[in-house]
Amino acid sequence: MTDASLHIPTRSVPADQAGLGDYWQLLKPRLMSLSVFTALVGLLVAPGTPHPILGAASILWIALGAGASGALNMWFDADIDRVMKRTRKRPIPAGRVAPGDALALGLFLTGVSVVMLGLTANWVAAGWLAFTIFFYAVIYSMWLKRTTSWNTVIGGLAGAFPPMIGWAAATGATPLEAWLLVGLIFMWTPPHFWALALFVKLDYHEARIPMLTVTHGREETRRQALLYSVGLAIVSIWVATTSIGGPLTLAVAVVLNAVFVKRAWDMFRRSDAASEADGHAVEKGLFKWSLFYLFAHFSVFVIEAALGPWGGW
Repeated sequence: MTDASLHIPTRSVPADQAGLGDYWQLLKPRLMSLSVFTALVGLLVAPGTPHPILGAASILWIALGAGASGALNMWFDADIDRVMKRTRKRPIPAGRVAPGDALALGLFLTGVSVVMLGLTANWVAAGWLAFTIFFYAVIYSMWLKRTTSWNTVIGGLAGAFPPMIGWAAATGATPLEAWLLVGLIFMWTPPHFWALALFVKLDYHEARIPMLTVTHGREETRRQALLYSVGLAIVSIWVATTSIGGPLTLAVAVVLNAVFVKRAWDMFRRSDAASEADGHAVEKGLFKWSLFYLFAHFSVFVIEAALGPWGGW
């Protein structure tokens, strides 16, 4: 990625151009909220009851760790963010925050979040938080995203770890159930982002990001999205049969996955012409459903945990 068109100017940015909202945007608050939500679910469904203050503090440090990942990602991706329509107004490419300031913020939040989570909860959780930040900032942002169409699949692990970190913060351990929560998000991520890529394909082309839509075409992207949707359903049902599941979880999982796979099937059967004709309605529908799917699925885990022996197997 050495083309001059993707070069970010090294000029300094006047400090008075950046507001608190710009630095908040650097933390990718939408992704941070997803990490906080799934980490909280992991903490709540884990066996035992952590002290409320320590639990809340642990979630705060996990949130800061997620924000650190976002800042480091925006620092490194500023060149391609400047090219893509949906990202060119971000603080760095828009010139409101200097790249060095974003890097400093990301590194500072990394240190604070990892050390404080270790002191507040335990060093198992802190170690996984540090690994997650490294995975997202280095393995995904600096390597996978720009070099391979596997970027969404392998890189999705970074967003899949928070529930396990929450579980580890509560118990100091990472049993099978915690890993299945990771697996659920891991299988959810590809169809979620591929549905998005199908209706923002031109952005990825212009930024030279090797998304599956760019390297293998839309037809293969739809096929892979369907395959991962089926895999997601399998993992989802598996989780429902474990100690954190129950009849309610299983029933909700069946409904959620039936709709998810049906939408993925409808998308798979689409032609490019039909997709363009209706403004990518099916692709956008799957993308929106995937957001509801994850929220509903993780919410039912908490409900099942609250029901205790009345709701479990």
